[in-house]
Amino acid sequence: MLRCAGVYTCELDDFDLAMSEINSQIEEKIKLLDNTVGVIMCHIEFIESGMLEHVCKSLPFDVAGVTTSSQAVNDTAQDVILTVFIMTSDDIYFRTGMTETLGDDFYAAAKNAYDKIDTTEKPNLALIFPPLPDKHAGDAYVNAWERVIPAVPLFGTFSTADTADFSGGKVIFNGEATDTCMSYIFCYGNINPRFVIGTFSEKNAMPYQGEITKSSGIFVEEINDMKAYKYFEERGLAKDGEPNSIFTFVPFLIDQKNRTDYDGVPILRELVSFNEDGIAIFRGNIDEHSTFKMLHGTFEDVVLIAEEKLAEAVTLPDINGILTFSCIARHMMVMQKDSLKELNVAREKLKDIPFMMGYAGGEICPTSLKDTGATNRYHDYTLIVMVL
Repeated sequence: MLRCAGVYTCELDDFDLAMSEINSQIEEKIKLLDNTVGVIMCHIEFIESGMLEHVCKSLPFDVAGVTTSSQAVNDTAQDVILTVFIMTSDDIYFRTGMTETLGDDFYAAAKNAYDKIDTTEKPNLALIFPPLPDKHAGDAYVNAWERVIPAVPLFGTFSTADTADFSGGKVIFNGEATDTCMSYIFCYGNINPRFVIGTFSEKNAMPYQGEITKSSGIFVEEINDMKAYKYFEERGLAKDGEPNSIFTFVPFLIDQKNRTDYDGVPILRELVSFNEDGIAIFRGNIDEHSTFKMLHGTFEDVVLIAEEKLAEAVTLPDINGILTFSCIARHMMVMQKDSLKELNVAREKLKDIPFMMGYAGGEICPTSLKDTGATNRYHDYTLIVMVL
C-alpha cells in the first residue's frame, strides 16, 4: 500500500522554524513506512538562502525535483514556497539519483545512471526531472529514457523559474541544485499510476490549420507545401521574420497520425521563432504529415480544463495521492487575472486527496497505457495529472 502527503514551508531564513513546520506536518499527516521518497519543488530563493540544502539534509529520505515559480499542496498555494510530496510504502521501493553532467548524448547519461542502480528489476514508474531545454527538443530526454527503460511510464517536469524566459531554474537531488543534470525517482513493486492530460478546448480554435509537409525534429520547413514563414505571413501571423504577438498564447494542437506508436491522442506544441531561412522552430519535435490546429489559450480555458481534468482524476478508483504539473505558459495565462487560480482549483478539487502541484518548464507524461507499456510523450502548454 502506498501512502502520500504534501508538506510545505514558506520560511526562507529560519532553518529550525522551517523544519519544525515540515516535521509537524509529517507527524500530523503520515506515518513513514519502510520505504520513503519525496518529490521536491521550490522557488529559486530557497536555494539562494541555503534553505533547500538545510531541508534536504534534515529529511530522513531522499528527494528529487526541480525549481518552479508557484506551487500548491492541500494546505496552501503560494509563489515563494517549498513543497515536498511524500510517498511511503512497505511493498513499493524506490531508487533515486542524479545523472552525470549532460552533454549532447542524453542516452549515455541516462544509461550510465540506470546501470548503477542496485536492482535488476524493471521499474513500474519513472519520475524524471530534467533541466529546461535550450538547443534540444524536450523530446530528447523522453527518447533517452525510453531507450534505457522501454515502455515504462515516464512522468515529470522540467526546471523553470519566474524569469521572463523561464530560464535560471535548477534540478534538485537531495541538497544539490544544478542546471546540467537530470534527477530521477524509480518506483518498483505494487504501484499503480494512472494519467490524465488537459490541453485546451477545440471550441476556441482559430481559423488556421494545416499539414506539416516537411519537417525535421523541432524544425518545420513547409506547411501545406509552402515555406513555413510564408504560410504564416500570408495569414497576417508573421511579419519582419518574426511571429506576430498573437502567438504568445497560441498552442498548436498536433495530431501525429503517421507515428508508428500513434495512440490517437494529439499533443500541444509552442512556436518559438523563425530562422533566417523562414523555417519555423518549435519547442518540441513535430513529425512530417502531422496536422495541426491553432488554439486560443485564455484564463477561462485554463481554469475550465483544470476543473474538468482534476474532477475526472478524482473519479478513478484506489487513489492514494495525486502529483500534477501545469505548463508555466498556463501560469502566464492565469496571471492576467489571478496568478494562483489554477493552483487553488487543484486545492478545491483535490481537497480530500494528498497532492502536490507545481508549474513546469515542459511536461513528460504518457498519452496512453497499454498491455505493451506506456506511450510516453513530451508536452508543451499541458496540464498533466498522475493518480497514484
